[in-house]
Amino acid sequence: MKFNNLKGSLILILASLIWGLAFVAQTAAVELVEPFCLNALRSFVGALALYIFYLFTNIKEKKPFFPKQKQVKKKYLLSAVICGTLLAISVNFQQFGLAYYPKGVASEARAGFLTALYVILVPIFSVFLGKKIKPLIWAGVIIAIFGIYKLCFNGSLNGIYLGDILVFLCAISFSFHILAIDKYVGITGGIKLSIMQFIVCGIISSLLSLIFEFESTTISGILAAAPQILYLGVMSSGIAYTLQIVGQKFAEPAIASISMSLESVFAALGGWLISGNILSGSEILGCILVFIAIIVAQLPSFKKEET
Repeated sequence: MKFNNLKGSLILILASLIWGLAFVAQTAAVELVEPFCLNALRSFVGALALYIFYLFTNIKEKKPFFPKQKQVKKKYLLSAVICGTLLAISVNFQQFGLAYYPKGVASEARAGFLTALYVILVPIFSVFLGKKIKPLIWAGVIIAIFGIYKLCFNGSLNGIYLGDILVFLCAISFSFHILAIDKYVGITGGIKLSIMQFIVCGIISSLLSLIFEFESTTISGILAAAPQILYLGVMSSGIAYTLQIVGQKFAEPAIASISMSLESVFAALGGWLISGNILSGSEILGCILVFIAIIVAQLPSFKKEET
């Protein structure tokens, strides 16, 4: 079991590294292509990458993608619309948040740690589904509040940016998205649900891009952002998602969630090493506190695993 946990953790840490560096790719793409357009393209590329993986893994069985039963097919489509819509809201809040950070700000680190707050928000929102919150999760919430204050406010109310607010809204939306995934993944399966939600997200983002970004979107900008789009679609959506599925087969849930929360740390490191964005002392302390809050929020899961 310990070897499996180690094996699973290493696979999930690799997935977290890919996701963390995705913040660097998103930040680099901000000046090249509009947010809605970027998310439309990355979603379609991600759906294609996962569909190729799906075909490869089901080459012997040759099962149809959609079930023949009408009722089950309706559930497939409903899950795609709900999860895809929530995903579209989440990724677009995140991308606009990154776009609205002023130059010189460590946007990757701030966005990475603020997005990771979904780890704490999910159990809080679960209360409305009749689930109880453990005391340690409330402790994580309190630590996270202090962490956000140090990370975003930097000692004064003038330290918060519009980007922080948009990314925090992204974390809230991602929380509902995770709850929706938890509800529907048992019906469709992980790969199928991911493919369908990426397609829905791509359609929604494309429509919004046509309405709001038609004049400002250029072919040259899209071509210039091609490396970032391919990374976000193939690596972040396709390969990292596949690694997550494989890793979670080996690692226990609590260990898996903590391994994946390293995404925020890799986002900060990527922003520093690749983009040259340096965190202030207050921001570093804020990142540390938010990461501690994420770990504390997972402790009830560890306790449950042990009993």
